[in-house]
Amino acid sequence: MIFSTLEHILAHISFSVVSIVITIHLITLLGDEIVGLYDSSEKGMIATFFCITGLLVTRWIYLGHLPLSNLYESLIFLSWSFSIIQMVPYFKKHKNDFTFNLNAITAPSAIFTQGFATSGLLTEMHQSEILVPALQSHWLMMHVSMMVLGYAALLCGSLLSLALLVITFRKFIRIFSIQYIIEKNNVLPNTSFLSSRNYYRFQFIQQLDLWSYRIISLGFIFLTIGILSGAVWANEAWGSYWNWDPKETWAFITWTLFAIYLHTRTNKNLESVNSAIVASIGFLIIWICYFGVNLLGIGLHSYGSFTS
Repeated sequence: MIFSTLEHILAHISFSVVSIVITIHLITLLGDEIVGLYDSSEKGMIATFFCITGLLVTRWIYLGHLPLSNLYESLIFLSWSFSIIQMVPYFKKHKNDFTFNLNAITAPSAIFTQGFATSGLLTEMHQSEILVPALQSHWLMMHVSMMVLGYAALLCGSLLSLALLVITFRKFIRIFSIQYIIEKNNVLPNTSFLSSRNYYRFQFIQQLDLWSYRIISLGFIFLTIGILSGAVWANEAWGSYWNWDPKETWAFITWTLFAIYLHTRTNKNLESVNSAIVASIGFLIIWICYFGVNLLGIGLHSYGSFTS
């Protein structure tokens, strides 16, 4: 009873803190940049990380196993993974404005996943249950944790690529608009203003591309380890390394798509926009693999579905 109450308290605190962080970002978008608000949002995400960590540890203690056995627990772990990724730039010696604002991606992702996990749709999964025989294995921690960490990193990297595409296409639209105005009114533009603005935009796009590549590369490693450990676990549990289960099939599609992304990103003959398009498609594929398959409630991986 004590553990359950503590879990609920930590869940509500973390959800409230992330909500405040998002509110701070909205204020800074609508008004001027305030250094104090940025510092508060950073501290808020760090506080969220510790709250969700406490929630997972609490649930681990009273369940007796790592809380990754159903959709509710994996969503909480996914939210925790987003808060982990937000702190990755802090390990850099030289930080820039972009690294300080990575929580603009991770905070909405964390509140979405945690909000859905604590909603009324998954109330039955909040209760502790005995693990089914197939999940009573030491591979549970290795396989599921690596897969969820991989999903979190790939989702964040894909969102950064989506932001890159939006900024790039807006730049092209702005250029065409300026050219149209010049041709129509025969007005000479302020070249110094445009060149400085384009320079900073180019720098920001380069940072988006770089961090998208780094985070997706990290997620790809986690995903690869998760798939390999899952294959070994499947052989122990079901007698076969690969069964083309819906979850396995979509995991393979996800892995293949991001392998294509890494190939296009490292190919110097291709522009960053090409790889960003691939990563943006991957954003949808990941949600189908992680969440969409659970809606079906079929296959060997039906433990975390709504119908389980």
